[in-house]
Amino acid sequence: MKTKVAIVGASGYAGEELVRLLALHPNAELAALTSRQYAGQTVAQVFPKFAHYPKAKTLRFGEPNAELLAKQADAVFLALPHGVAAEYAVPLLKLGCRVLDLSADFRVKDPAVYQEFYAHEHPAPELLKEAVYGLPELNRAAIKSATLVACPGCYPTSILLPAIPLLRQKLIRPTSIIADSLSGVSGAGRKAELDYLFAECNESVRPYGVPKHRHLSEIEQEFSAVAGEKVVIQFTPHLIPVNRGILTTLYLAPVEHGADVIKAEALNDKIAACYHNAFANEPFVRLLERKALPDTKNVVGTNVLEIAWRLDPRTGRLVVMSAEDNIVKGASGQAIQCFNIMHGYPETAGLI
Repeated sequence: MKTKVAIVGASGYAGEELVRLLALHPNAELAALTSRQYAGQTVAQVFPKFAHYPKAKTLRFGEPNAELLAKQADAVFLALPHGVAAEYAVPLLKLGCRVLDLSADFRVKDPAVYQEFYAHEHPAPELLKEAVYGLPELNRAAIKSATLVACPGCYPTSILLPAIPLLRQKLIRPTSIIADSLSGVSGAGRKAELDYLFAECNESVRPYGVPKHRHLSEIEQEFSAVAGEKVVIQFTPHLIPVNRGILTTLYLAPVEHGADVIKAEALNDKIAACYHNAFANEPFVRLLERKALPDTKNVVGTNVLEIAWRLDPRTGRLVVMSAEDNIVKGASGQAIQCFNIMHGYPETAGLI
């Protein structure tokens, strides 16, 4: 028995990745795709590289219509811009669909914070309490019974997964978190804007969204929930000239300082034990040992997040590094991971 699924906004980068993964998913039947731009065209016409996939020459993109989608599918992925996704989530939920939203519309629990960071009122504040934050490794039980999953942003995934286990075990100071992230150009979405043209991005590395990137809202929300106090972090994202991938470096202050070799070794053992307990059995988190460090080339195209750490004896800081594919683990792959949990399928189904 397969679950019928639909993708609303299937022509963007996240939507395209959902098509790629769901078309071959052993427990999902791709029943409907929507795109106003490509309505009437087949999957093979819009994405020629998928022409050999099942149904690629018969499944056509349609106009988004909630009532029709609810008849066609049991689970609906919303790969839409923030502010737009909620317009479809509301009727789809009322019609009995389970919704996985890849936008930011349901990630932030406080509508005032949403308005502060996204510059408009929340379109469906009554659903915020119902939405479950879809970070599987840290929120699996709640995802299983959810009807509305707010899939995390790409930067938050690369920051929260490596830091939350340390914060839960009180190994780091909540006031100490500094994050630097570098992202490929696909993180901006499939759109024609001057800043993202090849000639503007190639041979160029630049920061942006400083000092208040939108993803700070959900990052600080999740950190605060774990720490039991308001957490504010320093976060600087950078655009780098690659298609996809995110590399994040976190600078953290340990609660215990490794003032000498013995203390440093003991602290390192605690950090290693913390990560092992949190992620040893996680199929999509790779803990790197010895001299290995995260590298985007090792995770691009996969749903894997790599993590490594180093204690700096000179500064007393803990440096934690992570790498992920911003479109897979940072978006579509993670959404499918949540879909698998919600429907009782193997968590790795369609992702390995």
